[in-house]
Amino acid sequence: METIKELKTVRFQLETLTCPSCITKIEGVLNKEPGVENAQVLFNSSKVKVQFDEGKSSANRLIELIEKVGYPVLSS
Repeated sequence: METIKELKTVRFQLETLTCPSCITKIEGVLNKEPGVENAQVLFNSSKVKVQFDEGKSSANRLIELIEKVGYPVLSS
C-alpha cells in the first residue's frame, strides 16, 4: 500500500525581482532540493510558493537556498 505524503506549502516575499532569469535561478535551486515537489516564482509580485515534504526539507532550508543564490527573503 502506497503512503500518501503530506506536503507543506510555504510562501516567501522577496525583494523586487529585476529580470525573468531570476525566476529560472530560484526555481532551479529549489526544485533540486530533496523533498520539493513544486516551486513557483511569481515575477510581478516577487513571491515564491513552494510545496515540499517536511520530512526531507524545511522552510529555513528553502530560505537559505534562495538567499545563497542572491535573493534576500523579506518575509515568509
